Amino acid sequence: MSTAPTRVRLGMPTVRPVHGEGEILLNTPFPESAREQLGNGQMRANIRRATHTIRAKRAGVVEELPDWQELRAAGSALKQSVMADLPALLERLESEVTARGGVVHWARDAAEANRIITELVTAKGVDEVIKVKSMATQEIGLDAALEHAGVAAVETDLAELIVQLGHDRPSHILVPAIHRNRREIRDIFLREMPETDESLTSEPADLAEAARRHLREKFLSTKVAISGANFGVAETGTLSVVESEGNGRMCLTLPETLITVMGIEKLLPSFEDLGVFLQLLPRSSTGERMNPYTSLWSGVTEGDGPQNFHIVLLDNGRTAALSNEIGREALKCIRCSACLNVCPVYERAGGHSYGSTYPGPIGAILSPQLTGIESSDDPNGSLPYASSLCGRCNEVCPVKIPITDILLELRYQKAKNEPNQVERAAFASLAQVWGHSGVWDKLVRMVALGRVLGGFNGKIETMPPPISGWTEYRDVAVPPKKSFRQWWDTDEAERLLSEAREQGIPSDQQVSAKRFEEDK
Repeated sequence: MSTAPTRVRLGMPTVRPVHGEGEILLNTPFPESAREQLGNGQMRANIRRATHTIRAKRAGVVEELPDWQELRAAGSALKQSVMADLPALLERLESEVTARGGVVHWARDAAEANRIITELVTAKGVDEVIKVKSMATQEIGLDAALEHAGVAAVETDLAELIVQLGHDRPSHILVPAIHRNRREIRDIFLREMPETDESLTSEPADLAEAARRHLREKFLSTKVAISGANFGVAETGTLSVVESEGNGRMCLTLPETLITVMGIEKLLPSFEDLGVFLQLLPRSSTGERMNPYTSLWSGVTEGDGPQNFHIVLLDNGRTAALSNEIGREALKCIRCSACLNVCPVYERAGGHSYGSTYPGPIGAILSPQLTGIESSDDPNGSLPYASSLCGRCNEVCPVKIPITDILLELRYQKAKNEPNQVERAAFASLAQVWGHSGVWDKLVRMVALGRVLGGFNGKIETMPPPISGWTEYRDVAVPPKKSFRQWWDTDEAERLLSEAREQGIPSDQQVSAKRFEEDK
């Protein structure tokens, strides 16, 4: 008889998820921010022009693929499998990166991530770093943290550089300076770049050349670079950045030290899986068949590229989102911005209205889940309402995130956790009324009195609180002269019913008609 001890799998330790912080916490609720941004006609025109252009390009390249829907389904299934097996995949990634000479750091929140990165940078004795466009570093507010430590972070992506030099904030996931036109960009370059003069035009080629001259020395002399990652492959420890300008490749290859910040949800199980997303992402984001630059690296290679590689795996609320069955769908996002380019709310209100690193429909579901909605006064609680629920975002999402379903779920959670007392009292009263047919009948007959509020145009434009919040932005049609029950007792109703009998009432409605007669 075997005396070997019985092994019992205890599983992963249970830890309470920590909500995120940083540039995903709103200072002002969406309605207030949107009201201010709606007055910026130039911004709205710039965004409309740019989003419609990108939208048309995307539609064209998507139509070229007969298996586009199959690709979407594959991408969605792969991301779902990642969410289901995330702990094991993260451990595999750590093992592979470490085996290839890299160093893995774990950050529970923005503060911890900023501390790790700042310590790594200052240990190198530098006062300047170059950066690849990264939503994760924007999310944690890394540039401000480095500045506080006496380190200047130079953005090398053209749009990010425009935002940085303009002392502005990004307003789009893919095109951070989408709210600026060429004339405004020229003015920023003239003001902030010593290399420029009045001969600079607003032509794209001239603006791009000015940016190159400004950045060229930085690329050649800066010893530390910071990047994000579009994807991380657990099987091989490979990180990937896809971009259109080539600045990313310069940052990833020339400096002595490379620090990559990656959200833990960016993982893929195998290298083969990467092929699916290298088809989905460029078509959905820039309307291109493939990215001009796709950079892949695994750890450190002696004599080639950075000789010091660190990766910071960022949680910052992602495990909190993962704990919600519907909410975790948002973690499938590959940051393509397709949902922003079709959203009527984003087009009119602009990205700054959302107050977060993540604007648009994806921001409306992702930011509240990362940060949590603590109370009814939490500004992040307004984001799930920043949508018309038209469903366009669902149609274009390359990984089939049910954005509108998640918006409704978040609205439900907010209402459930922080019920409106006035609303609760109103529905309690209605429940009492609905429970007594006689009272309900009398109330319905009184509704017609509301016609006096309509004036001469047949619309109710102003009503007393709390309904005034509705009529402030909408007109309400006046009630009919008679309720349905009142009309049912009229000669007109009797005549129409008789005509229907003569013409022949469908068999499946005869019982109902008989019941209505009995009710009379």
